[in-house]
Amino acid sequence: MVTIILLLSCDFWAVKNVTGRLMVGLRWWNHIDEDGKSHWVFESRKASPQEGKTVSEAESRIFWLGLVACPVLWVVFAFSALFSFRVKWLAVVIMGVVLQGANLYGYIRCKVGSRKNLTSMATSYLGRQFLRQTTGDTQTTSGE
Repeated sequence: MVTIILLLSCDFWAVKNVTGRLMVGLRWWNHIDEDGKSHWVFESRKASPQEGKTVSEAESRIFWLGLVACPVLWVVFAFSALFSFRVKWLAVVIMGVVLQGANLYGYIRCKVGSRKNLTSMATSYLGRQFLRQTTGDTQTTSGE
């Protein structure tokens, strides 16, 4: 149990600090200022002409597939442990869900932007979908 949690922690650190920066150019971290306030920082690398290495499409797909598949797998493990009454393994599984879910959330915030942008994008998308359904129009509008 301890070994699995240590390996999960190492995986969390490696994905957060190394793999995401190298494979897709995204980073996130927490910064505490002098007043003791916690600030979350989400950044993405801008492609510049001077920079020789760009993000490979294949590497990006592999990264995002692994980033999404791992939390899903841990959720399946959670239901398996819960329904098979293996409560002692539930702590490990919950740790896996939390660590993998935190990485997924952090990288989605890096990719999409701030929470305000995410909320406005979702609201805008849902509004367009509702408008399309009410007008019966199935074609995309020119703004999309």
